[in-house]
Amino acid sequence: MPNLPDVVLWSIPAFVLLTAVEMVSYRIHPDDDKAGYEVRDAATSLSMGAGSLVFDLLWKIPTVAIYTAVYELTPLRVPVEWWTIPLMLLAQDFLYYWQHRGHHVVRILWACHVVHHSSRRFNLTTALRQPWTSLTSWPFYLPMILLGVHPAAVAFCYSVNLVYQFWIHTERVDRLPAPLEFLLNTPSHHRVHHASQGGYLDRNFGGILIVWDRMFGSWAGETVKPVFGLTKNITTYNPLRVATHEYVAIARDVRAATNWRERAGRVFRGPGWRPGPGPGADGRADEAVEGRVDSRLDARADGRAEAGPVTAEPAA
Repeated sequence: MPNLPDVVLWSIPAFVLLTAVEMVSYRIHPDDDKAGYEVRDAATSLSMGAGSLVFDLLWKIPTVAIYTAVYELTPLRVPVEWWTIPLMLLAQDFLYYWQHRGHHVVRILWACHVVHHSSRRFNLTTALRQPWTSLTSWPFYLPMILLGVHPAAVAFCYSVNLVYQFWIHTERVDRLPAPLEFLLNTPSHHRVHHASQGGYLDRNFGGILIVWDRMFGSWAGETVKPVFGLTKNITTYNPLRVATHEYVAIARDVRAATNWRERAGRVFRGPGWRPGPGPGADGRADEAVEGRVDSRLDARADGRAEAGPVTAEPAA
């Protein structure tokens, strides 16, 4: 088993220090244009982060068992060397892009990830607002295991990706120099990802690199000021309700569905999907409502207009 450091554990002092610095910066230089901090919101984010540590220990048991079994079955082996680790990080970041994108476009996966988007604030504590049902992520990294990457190395790469994304949850950092903005996921790119306006929805899925979004047509630049949160925001600070509200909404929609096709759609189609009134001229009966929303209303359901022009790159 490779001897790799626990980067999350080693990063905790930096998390605490940077969060304190950001909080103090808002005290010394308040900015009405920034969402800043709110006590109940920050407390909820910290509670979600603490809870995720506990639940992740439970989810690791079946994940490690599956990864270990697959690793033992594959004849391939990738050594953990100084020159292979950057390649592993690159592969994990690529798979993270698809894991992240999948958790925005499949509702049962979105029910897990919606937790991270549920705050109307965007600060370093938002990075800690993590889901308690992260068991939905492990299948996306099976290709690395099949190629002979040790499960511990996959976990190390995932942790590096997670730690990197901490610092990009801030409004205190403006755009970086153009070469960095082109290559890396930055606070500007991630503000777009957390915004609730229609033109910003489901954009910028990258973890460390933003080049995957540029390659696969999901990139958008920050133009108008982002409005953070969901298109229909939740009104609770109760961590248990924050963690489960979309699962409850799915159960409610499935219970109200009139046939099995609609039930499947409510679970496995996009978060904004709802059945149409019947087949139209093109023979399609379903209607897809774009955007991520907890109870899946229209992107203007909370009374806000969509964003203005958004710079987006076409799919490669």
